[in-house]
Amino acid sequence: MEREQLADFLRRRREAIRPAEVGLADSPRRRTSGLRREEVAMLAGMSVDYVVRLEQGRSSQPSTQLLGALARALRLSDDERDHLFHLAGHHPPPAEGVARLARAGLMRMLDLLGDTPAVVLSDLGEVLAQNRAALLVMGDHTRLSGDRRYVVYRWFTDPAARAVHPPEEQEHQARQIVADLRAVAGRRTGDPTVAGLIDRLQAVSADFRRLWAEHEVAVRRANRKTLLHPRVGPLVMDCETLITPDQGQQLLVFTPADDETRERLELLRVLGIEEFPAGVTGRIER
Repeated sequence: MEREQLADFLRRRREAIRPAEVGLADSPRRRTSGLRREEVAMLAGMSVDYVVRLEQGRSSQPSTQLLGALARALRLSDDERDHLFHLAGHHPPPAEGVARLARAGLMRMLDLLGDTPAVVLSDLGEVLAQNRAALLVMGDHTRLSGDRRYVVYRWFTDPAARAVHPPEEQEHQARQIVADLRAVAGRRTGDPTVAGLIDRLQAVSADFRRLWAEHEVAVRRANRKTLLHPRVGPLVMDCETLITPDQGQQLLVFTPADDETRERLELLRVLGIEEFPAGVTGRIER
């Protein structure tokens, strides 16, 4: 671990980012060039004290999870992210690990969308990043681990994942999720991550086995769905999906499909994320 070089790199990247680039309010009265340390800490989900120690070369070796969070917070390019890992004494993430770090360009698009809920997903449906508007609608899905980080696994093993949709939409949604997984499996033939996920789903869910056997294939790019939010009620949303050229990541954007939904989203922004009941979040499945 090269503490001094790591400290210098983190400090310079923090100072190079304007608050508006990460969705924060800018002001001519700001004394700090770029982001403040507390803003980096907030974006990365870590303590301000640890950010200070990193920039002063006094920290312990950061974990790969923490480095990934810093890379997202500082909007690092792929090359910058790899450099960050090297300075911290870690090997850069392998191919699968890279795919699970949201691309810098998609992160910037998240920021530009402002009050429009949006998330960055891997091709297997892991939420890699989400803007504040998406946090208000769905809660924080970036910290899920194990198989629960996959949309398809939650759908077929957690009744609460289905309950966010009206009963009349659930079969259609289930078919879409399975058809999309079938398309991913075709693109990633022989990938043990995909094959293992499918095997585990077949072992635990008869409903998944039924739909998987039908061999439907469809990459989802746009659809309309109703989300039953626990605080403001039904949200009818149009969902647009932008896919990277290698089809490894997706930007999913939710826009209100009617005036009532638009008003409910405005109310949700006023209520704020702090009022989520303990242990209760809305869930958005693609």
